[in-house]
Amino acid sequence: MSRDLRICFVGDSFVAGVGDPEHLGWAGRLARSSAHGGTPLTGYVLGVRRQTTAEVAGRWAAECRVRLEGGAWESRVVLSTGVNDTTEEDGALRLAPQRSVAALGGMLADAAGAGWPVLVVGPPAVADDAQNQRIAVLDDHFARVCAEHGVPYVPVAAVLAADPVWTAEVAAGDGAHPGAAGYALLADLVRPHWQRWLAG
Repeated sequence: MSRDLRICFVGDSFVAGVGDPEHLGWAGRLARSSAHGGTPLTGYVLGVRRQTTAEVAGRWAAECRVRLEGGAWESRVVLSTGVNDTTEEDGALRLAPQRSVAALGGMLADAAGAGWPVLVVGPPAVADDAQNQRIAVLDDHFARVCAEHGVPYVPVAAVLAADPVWTAEVAAGDGAHPGAAGYALLADLVRPHWQRWLAG
């Protein structure tokens, strides 16, 4: 019998692939490469623009439950949030780091309780140096939370901030989201971790 693998990709606009003219984003590219490599899956892309980690935490379990529960298939979750947390509005962060950490930790605990293995992809870089510094701090916090929960974490911000393809596409777009080449780059960064996670 072939493997019946169902994965929810949960998070923000980067998960949704905003800005990609090919409408694949990094999640779609990972699913496609897995299928080409002999591991087909049913992927559910559950990204919502502008949502913080706390907002994602408020909806993710219900959305995943209707897609992952109720059968003998293999259920998994990929989480990626954080950029919106670090956005400043009216002189304040949209979400304080401690609340971001608490929201992520809660999701990881709940996923473990549901028996859903999780892979967490860190927040990517944007075209704002000050915000990228805040993203780097949150990235470190998220890595520690994932280590505490025994969940694999993929940091991507530092590499993307230094990559000319990513930075050029983000600058040419809305200042946050890349085009197809940028999402392909992000998928390439995640893919080795993704492959180990699926095999584990």
